[in-house]
Amino acid sequence: MDMNDFRAWYTLLLILVFVGIAWWAYSRKRNFDAAANLPFNEPDSPAMPNKQEGGER
Repeated sequence: MDMNDFRAWYTLLLILVFVGIAWWAYSRKRNFDAAANLPFNEPDSPAMPNKQEGGER
């Protein structure tokens, strides 16, 4: 077994890992709805404090 055989097996392994991760991410068992809505669950507050409301001067 030479280096080219090792590279071929390694490439095949990485392709299988990629397909496995893609299958896991798109399977129906996964529900990412809660994670997708996390940015919208933050309280509404201004990004920069207003100087008139006691912010930095």
